Amino acid sequence: MSTRTMRRQVLLFSFALYLSSVLGQVSYSIPEEMPSGYLVGNIAQDLGLDIKRLKAGRARVYTGDSAGYIELSKDRGVLLVKDRIDREAICKQTTPCALHFQIILENPMEFYSVTVEITDINDNPPTFEKNEVSFKISESAVIGGKFVLDRAIDRDVGKNGLQKYELKPTDNFLLKRDSQGDGTEKTEMILQKPLDREKEDSVSLVLTAFDGGEPQMSGTIRILITVLDANDNAPVFTQSTYTASVFENAPEGTVVTTVSASDADYGTNGRVKYSITNSLDQAHVLFQINEESGEITLIGNIDYENARNYHINIRASDDGGLTDSCKVLVEVLDINDNKPAINIMSKSNMISEHAKPSTVVAMMNVQDPDSKENGKVHCFMSDNTPLTIKSASNNFYSLVTDSELDRERASEYNISVTCSDEGVPSLSSSVTLTLQISDVNDNEPVFERSSYEAYIVENNTPGVSIFTVRATDADWNQNARVSYILEDSSVNGVPVSSYVSISADSGVIHAVRSFDYEQIKDFQFRVKAQDGGSPPLSSNVTVKMMIQDQNDNPPQVLYPVQTSGSVVAEMVPRSADVGYLVTKVVAVDVDSGQNAWLSYKLQKATDRALFEMGSQNGEIRTIRQVSDKDAVKQRLSVIVEDNGQPSRSSTVIVNVAVADSFPEVLSEFSDFPHDKEYNDNLTFYLVLALAVVSFLFITCLVVIISVKIYRWRQSRILYHSNLPVIPYYPPRYSDTLGTTGTLQHVYNYEVGRTTDSRKSDCKFGRAGSQNVLIMDPSCSGTMQRMQSEKSILDEPDSPLEVSPCFKNFISCFLEFNFKLFSQIAMLSYILNCHITQLLTKMIYLENIFIKPALSSRIKKATYDLTETCQNKCSKKKYYYFYK
Repeated sequence: MSTRTMRRQVLLFSFALYLSSVLGQVSYSIPEEMPSGYLVGNIAQDLGLDIKRLKAGRARVYTGDSAGYIELSKDRGVLLVKDRIDREAICKQTTPCALHFQIILENPMEFYSVTVEITDINDNPPTFEKNEVSFKISESAVIGGKFVLDRAIDRDVGKNGLQKYELKPTDNFLLKRDSQGDGTEKTEMILQKPLDREKEDSVSLVLTAFDGGEPQMSGTIRILITVLDANDNAPVFTQSTYTASVFENAPEGTVVTTVSASDADYGTNGRVKYSITNSLDQAHVLFQINEESGEITLIGNIDYENARNYHINIRASDDGGLTDSCKVLVEVLDINDNKPAINIMSKSNMISEHAKPSTVVAMMNVQDPDSKENGKVHCFMSDNTPLTIKSASNNFYSLVTDSELDRERASEYNISVTCSDEGVPSLSSSVTLTLQISDVNDNEPVFERSSYEAYIVENNTPGVSIFTVRATDADWNQNARVSYILEDSSVNGVPVSSYVSISADSGVIHAVRSFDYEQIKDFQFRVKAQDGGSPPLSSNVTVKMMIQDQNDNPPQVLYPVQTSGSVVAEMVPRSADVGYLVTKVVAVDVDSGQNAWLSYKLQKATDRALFEMGSQNGEIRTIRQVSDKDAVKQRLSVIVEDNGQPSRSSTVIVNVAVADSFPEVLSEFSDFPHDKEYNDNLTFYLVLALAVVSFLFITCLVVIISVKIYRWRQSRILYHSNLPVIPYYPPRYSDTLGTTGTLQHVYNYEVGRTTDSRKSDCKFGRAGSQNVLIMDPSCSGTMQRMQSEKSILDEPDSPLEVSPCFKNFISCFLEFNFKLFSQIAMLSYILNCHITQLLTKMIYLENIFIKPALSSRIKKATYDLTETCQNKCSKKKYYYFYK
């Protein structure tokens, strides 16, 4: 191991001693050179840890950048020798020698400092650098002359190190050891007996070095002494100790210092040569001296972190063999040439977003081998991270959270940790850690809109997809998996699940049934979006479903009504002028929008030159003067079309009688087809009707006869027909401009009723047709609605009571006079339809024979009396909506 590593271990040992009071420390001692697997100590027992804790915490040995000589057995909880330990390779001459490392545990993160002292064994003998050394000593050398010998080197320490020297033979020389101020010893031969070249021109000595180990070991060097002639002055250095300094990383050839020695002898005996003798710090490898000038230069690379000073032993010798020695102390000056070393001791790759502040994410050790300011380290992190650095102790740092984490804001952090020293220029190192934030279910699904409106055309296919709702969840994975649920609710008392369904995964809304715009136009329901977290979170949204109309209904003709048992005919007098209103075809379409816009066309006519059709209002008018040549019986075919795509239509037949009197048209309409089954079943219906409602019918008949007598006295002839001349109209169909052929929005009737019918007032709107001729082949007579003139009224203030619709004489009478009989009359009408028809026809015949003179002025009287009724009725208004 290098000197730099040795010194770092010494520093770590000193630091561990400091931490022992802060974090706790376990120390062991083992001899060096122990085999692999040698038991160092029971770390689990000494730290008070359980074996399970070591396994669960993934315990491991952290040695930094040092070699790992010790390993941890987690199964046994003991420390074992991993590789052979050579104390001399680790610590050299430093004592005590120890290994310092940490035991790291996770979940939660912990670390303990461990010190293992390596004791020395006597495994190295003392050695000399050379096997043989030569001296040239003049015979005139004085007694007490000193000759410096090379020192022996023993890599062991303490009692196992170098203890003594022994020189043999000792006839001329004695061995002397002197301690120097720096703690080292100098070994010298002292001449105790003059040499006599004539007796012995050379002397051979053996110097033996002994250590104090068990067993004792030794090393030897042979000393050859050549006896010279008189050279009685030895070289003398000007200083016994020289000091110098040099910056680390100085280039080779840098002059460190110059030493100087002088010799009082003359000639060759006074010429001095310089040399570097052996040293423990291998100075001879890094430095060299000019043997003539004494200049010491740098020949290798020096590193402050490996050695902060060097001791160089210099010898000066003359040609006579006399020598002197001095010491050169070279101080290595530090420069900032080392970046801080960042070692990650432990780290977490993932942390929950609900982790509390001050949660430890990573632990690291930072070392800078430089000195003073160059070795002072400061660490900082990149901005915009929810972490901070805390210093646990000297050179140990922890990365902890300092704020709340939110995975939806940042799911991963690339944390850059930079450590820089205070040198000039400053050096720094960086390391990047990746920290992922694990998700928790803390966000509910959010719909793209606060509410939705979906549209579907009626008559859809069941199962068709209508609309898609979509919600997003800011969480991740299962917590962000959204499921869609249709909340329980009802639409018109029916569960909404019978109308629509929703796909749990995609949010696609499907129609369960086929919708009908005419039954339901819109409805709404709520959809819940729920995530897959535990517990799940959810949110709701309202979806309003709008049913769009489709042109799926043809126009319905309300007037004239086509019946199979009788013929309805409109009568046009021959004196009718151009533009005379014959009748108005009334139709509705239950669709909406443009699908309900109706247009009327005259498809066929007996005489197209006589009639024209209003395309928007459905009015049939004459386009020329009626003449005697025109046929009495006119048949018009009218087609009613809506404005939908594709268009739908209905056809109605309008029968028109061109005549001035009823007998005139009887023979013309006698050939209309009639219902023969009517005569066959007449007896059955009469018996059934009389059997079921005989009492009710007779009661109603008495009331009606009474009213008829009263009205006859008032010289007013009312015309009532139970046939649907102006039929039943559905609600909410309107044509405010009178252009579509449908009914006006509201018919206004002003009716004032009292217990005395003489004082009852009523007012009716104008009807669409003035004259209606009802022809029934089962009866030989004709029926015509008549109105009398205003001049026949007995009292000017008495309003004329005219009925706009006479489904049958019972229902009409009860509608305007007796609300109590309304339901009775309807039931009676259903059960005795044919009876009421016969009675009605009898009344019509009676009116024809009694008042035949009034037929020519029916139209004028109708308009005049209606107008009078409108002006004089003021007691109460009733608004009738035809249904």
